[in-house]
Amino acid sequence: MSDLKFEQKSSLSRQEAADRLTALAEALRHGGSAELDLGPGTLTLRIPDELRTEIEVEVEDGEIELEIEFKWRTT
Repeated sequence: MSDLKFEQKSSLSRQEAADRLTALAEALRHGGSAELDLGPGTLTLRIPDELRTEIEVEVEDGEIELEIEFKWRTT
């Protein structure tokens, strides 16, 4: 069982999606922490200098799913 899990699903315009990715990219670029606006609240994540990443693209039933995953240790 995980220590924490948060999942949010929503519909965004292309511009809104780009804004979220840009905010995350800036946090990654400058280090320290990332603040993610999650509607009623904000989630702050401390991001280390080294990350593991996985990119997955799946095409199925007329839909494209793009997953970009970042992982790092909490210690």
